[in-house]
Amino acid sequence: MAKIQDPGFGYKTASSAKRIVNADGSFNLKHLNKKFSVSEIYSRLINMSWTKFMTLIFVWYGILNLFFASIYYGIGIEHLTIAKTTPFQDFLNTYFFSAQTLTTLGYGLISPQGNATAFVSSIEALVGLIGFAFMTGLLYGRFSKPKAAIRFSEVMVLRPFKEKRAIMFRLMNKRTNVMIEPEITVTLAINALDENGDLTRTFFKLSLERDKIMYLPTTWTIVHLIDEDSPLFGYTDAQISALNAELLILIEYYEDAFAQNVYQMHSYSFKDLKGGSKFIAAYYFDENGQAVLDHGKLSITESI
Repeated sequence: MAKIQDPGFGYKTASSAKRIVNADGSFNLKHLNKKFSVSEIYSRLINMSWTKFMTLIFVWYGILNLFFASIYYGIGIEHLTIAKTTPFQDFLNTYFFSAQTLTTLGYGLISPQGNATAFVSSIEALVGLIGFAFMTGLLYGRFSKPKAAIRFSEVMVLRPFKEKRAIMFRLMNKRTNVMIEPEITVTLAINALDENGDLTRTFFKLSLERDKIMYLPTTWTIVHLIDEDSPLFGYTDAQISALNAELLILIEYYEDAFAQNVYQMHSYSFKDLKGGSKFIAAYYFDENGQAVLDHGKLSITESI
């Protein structure tokens, strides 16, 4: 039984404690009284989802144009080379002029007249240049940042294996390139009462059927055999499913697209465990002998 010291998460826990690592690999940790750091803004913008990032860009663009359009409108539409119409249309005209100035596009149909509008438009052009340069750097950083592309099955299975039992989960490459020398480490964290009656975490490094392979072009089923050396030995299937426990997973491999090693974390709660089931084949050959990898079948199981 490979009991190990705390890998960095701490021994303390609580009956209401949530999982240590979220399913997306992020730490489930709430920060309080943390000092603000400007450098953290860049990190957050680089790591947030594409949906949030693009939404933030459009919101920033819209608010900035509204801000400068309000200034132009306050100065007066007569200070732009366009005739006055209705108040709403006048404001739209100042908004479109702001958009042209912010992007340094300038169609020439509207231009500033007078020192006030000329001064504001010059400031807006500078803000636009700096802002778009910053966004360009963020886009480059998001595309160039090394990111792992491992997809994990949504569930684990507990099934008979080699005249014993085994816990299994499956993973695959989300991209079409070949992962080189992927290596995986799986740690079991069990929440249980100690000899003093306190709820604490105990950590075990699980032995795996294979913890390293040469290439990963298809799927890889990770297998922990529940034998005499397993921390789960002696538990019934029902007791294993009822454990307040979590599998903490760290995988490393060489990514040829970035020419360096990349890492990815994942975790499974034992609530994700399905007993008496097995994964169906996601890798097979069609009638023409062509190898096929069906990404939609990664998490599909069937009863044994």
